[in-house]
Amino acid sequence: MVQFLNQFIINEFDYLFLCGVLKHYKKPRDKITKLLNSGVIIRVKKGIYTLGEAYRKGPVCKEVLANMIFGPSYISLEYALYFYGMISERVETITNITNKRKKIYNTPSGIFTYHYLNPKKYPVGITQYQIDSLRYILIASKETALSDMLERESIFDNMNDLATYLHQNLRIDEEQIRTLNLTGLDRIEKSYNNKNVTLLLKYAKELR
Repeated sequence: MVQFLNQFIINEFDYLFLCGVLKHYKKPRDKITKLLNSGVIIRVKKGIYTLGEAYRKGPVCKEVLANMIFGPSYISLEYALYFYGMISERVETITNITNKRKKIYNTPSGIFTYHYLNPKKYPVGITQYQIDSLRYILIASKETALSDMLERESIFDNMNDLATYLHQNLRIDEEQIRTLNLTGLDRIEKSYNNKNVTLLLKYAKELR
C-alpha cells in the first residue's frame, strides 16, 4: 500500500493515471473497485478521482478538480471573484464557464457548476494560474470574471445602476474596480459586445 500511495504526488487524478499506476495488475478494473470500496480512492465523477481523506498529503484542490470534471472550461463568476479577494463572502460552489451546454455536478468534493458562454467570447481573458510546483489551473482574470457576471445580468440603464450592483449587490469596493487592467478590459469589451461590460469599462476609466 505504501508503495502504491507513493506514486500519488497529488491528490487529484484521472482514470488514465490510475491505470498507469495499476498497469502491473492483471485486472486493474477489479483493483480500482477494491480501492473504491476500501476508501483508498474516492470517485468524484466517472473517470475522476481523489485519494481518500486518510491517505491525502494535504487538502484536495477544488480548483484543479473544476478543470478536470468538465471541459473545455475555466473557473469564473462568483468563485473567481472570491478567489481573487474581490468579494469577501465565502463562495462554496465552484462556478465555471464553458462553451458547451450548462452542467451541474454534485460531488463528494463539492458542487461544480458550468455556465454557457458563446464560443466567440470564450477564449478572452483566461489565465493559467500556478497553484504549486505541480499544479496549474485555468481561471478567468479579474476583468473576465466580472465581465462574465455582468454578461449574465439584465442590461443596466446607466452607470449609476451598474455601480449599485457592483458595490451593494456584489460588495466590491471602488479600489478593486480602480485596479482592473484597462487594456484587458478593453479587449473583453470588444469581444463581448455587451452594454454592461461597456459600462464597466467606462466606470473603471472614470475611477482612475
